[in-house]
Amino acid sequence: MEQSNQSTPARFILLGLSNVPPLQFICFFVFFLIYTITVLGNILLITVVTMTPSLHTPMYFFLSNLSVIDITFSCTIVPKILVNTLSTDKSISFVECAIQMYIHLVLGATESILLAVMAYDRFVAICRPLHYKSIMNIRFCIYLVAMSWSVGFMNAFILVLPTLNLPFCGSKHVNHFFCEIPPFLLMSCVDTQLNEIIIYISATIIVMSAFFLTLISYVYIVMTILKIHSIKGRHSLFSTCASHLLVVTLYYGTIMFMYVRPHSTNYRTMDKIVSLLYTAVTPMLNPFIYSMRNKDVIGSINSLHKQVCFGH
Repeated sequence: MEQSNQSTPARFILLGLSNVPPLQFICFFVFFLIYTITVLGNILLITVVTMTPSLHTPMYFFLSNLSVIDITFSCTIVPKILVNTLSTDKSISFVECAIQMYIHLVLGATESILLAVMAYDRFVAICRPLHYKSIMNIRFCIYLVAMSWSVGFMNAFILVLPTLNLPFCGSKHVNHFFCEIPPFLLMSCVDTQLNEIIIYISATIIVMSAFFLTLISYVYIVMTILKIHSIKGRHSLFSTCASHLLVVTLYYGTIMFMYVRPHSTNYRTMDKIVSLLYTAVTPMLNPFIYSMRNKDVIGSINSLHKQVCFGH
């Protein structure tokens, strides 16, 4: 009997954000709107960058990869939320859950490193402008992106495998709206201290390292900007970093809250809201944050719009 109790269920039940019918309809509408805006906004940004030769630069190459991450993030998590919000069957198979957890962790680690890479790109552009083209050549840029994805895939494998091998004592109710590691650790009937140590080590090596690399890049950038006597010149250089700095603040803030903090004995509503921020809201905001203050992107969008509407 003990052996049967300590097993992995064939299906899990995602409890979601709310079980109150009126709130479920509101959640469905909000998530559908977020999903639509995320996918269309990021596809538009990728299309603009691809079709505009003047945007074929390292910064926009990295930005396009970030958009791919945002689209995949949204498509991995939000459709299942939409189905479960209105459906009476809120279950998810073990395989679906494993895939969702794995892809989510791949994208999370890759985005952390990619944001650090983008900060380094801004550092070279501002602090080493004469050597920018030779340093940030196409081969090096492809290497940085490939390295980011490779680390993401390896990190996810290291974290997902021990988590899904835990015995859950017959419990199959996941207090979350998607398959994420923290609620699964709380569901387990064995000591998960080793799993938590692995998570903290992973978060320290990847998230914290990427954060400090980003921080160091911006320290040098600020020091360089402060040496410029012209206020207009300072503003011009800082504006090239403002969008990235805002995205970095949103992303690292939520990630550190989730994975670099003391262990909790229950999964609170606040934890779900924070997860919602970096899995659904941030991917929606990213293309707008990078585009609204960017004259090159806005100009390219206007040019493409005229070509489509007027045929020239």
